[in-house]
Amino acid sequence: MEEHGQWKRAFIDATAGAFSGAISRTVTSPLDVIKIRFQVQLEPTTSWALLRRDLYGTSKYTGILQATRNIYREEGLAGFWRGNVPALLMVMPYTAIQFTVLHKLKTLAAGSSKTEDHIRLSPYLSYISGALAGCAATVGSYPFDLLRTILASQGEPKVYSSMRSAFIDIVKARGFQGLYAGLSPTLVEIIPYAGLQFGTYDTFKRWTMKLNQIWSEDERLSSFQLFLCGLAAGTCAKAVCHPLDVVKKRFQIEGLQRHPKYGARVENHAYRNMYDALRRILMKEGWAGLYKGIVPSIIKAAPAGAVTFVVYEYTSDWLESSLT
Repeated sequence: MEEHGQWKRAFIDATAGAFSGAISRTVTSPLDVIKIRFQVQLEPTTSWALLRRDLYGTSKYTGILQATRNIYREEGLAGFWRGNVPALLMVMPYTAIQFTVLHKLKTLAAGSSKTEDHIRLSPYLSYISGALAGCAATVGSYPFDLLRTILASQGEPKVYSSMRSAFIDIVKARGFQGLYAGLSPTLVEIIPYAGLQFGTYDTFKRWTMKLNQIWSEDERLSSFQLFLCGLAAGTCAKAVCHPLDVVKKRFQIEGLQRHPKYGARVENHAYRNMYDALRRILMKEGWAGLYKGIVPSIIKAAPAGAVTFVVYEYTSDWLESSLT
C-alpha cells in the first residue's frame, strides 16, 4: 500500500511538473529567444554601442524593443517561437524530474510526504533539495537544451532546417559528447539557481502564510500570492546566476556558422574551460558581457517562475483529488 502511494505521488509530481513546464516555456518563448540572441552576440547589446563602432563594429541587437522589431521584420511571428519544440522536449522531462526528485528529497528530509510539512523545512534543506533536484533534471534533459539554444540563435538564413538536422550534424562534428557541450557551467549554474529558486519560493510562502495568519487567521495562500512568491523566487535566482548562463550559451553555439549580419561568431574551441570563458568575456566585453540578456532574462524568469509554480500547485492538487 505504501509503495502504491509512492508511485502515485511520483506520477502526480511528474505530470504536474511536465505540464507546468510546458505552459511556462511556451508563454515566455519570445523573451527566451531575445535573451539567447543577446547572450550569443559578441558585440555589445545596448544602444550606446552604436557610438563606439570604432571599437566593436555594428551591433545586430541593441535593446529589447529594437531586437523585437528586428526579429519580427526578418523572421515573422514564428521567429519568437524558434526552437520551442526542443525547448518543450527539454522542459517537460526537466520539470517532471525536478519536481519528482524535489518531493522525494523533501519527504526524506521532513519524514513526511505531506506538502504542509515540506513548507516548514529549514531554508537550508529547501536550498539543498532544490539544488540536487535541479542537477538531476539538468543531466536528464540537457541535449534538448543544447538543440533549443542552437535553433533559437541561428537567425536567418537558417543553418539547420530542423531539430533532426542539428542533432545529426552535432553528433557527426563533435560526437555524442557534443550534445553535452557546456554541461559543466550549466551544473555550476543550476546548483545555486535551483537552490535559490526553490529555497526562496518556500521562504516567501512561509512569510506570506505568517502574514495571512496575522491579518485573517487563515494561512492558506491565494493563487495571486503563489504567483507573487514564484515571481520573486524566479527573479532572485536569475539575477544571481546569469553570468554562468551566458557562458553556457557560448559553449553551446561554438562553431555555429551564422550569417555575418549577426556579428562575430563563437569559433570552435574559443574557450578552454568555464574559467577561461569567464576571463575572456570579461576581458573583451567587460562586466556588461557577463550580463548580456539580463533584462529579458529577468522579465522572462519572473513570469516563468510564477506560471510554473502556480500551474504545478493547481495541477498537483487537481490530480491528487482526482486520484483519491
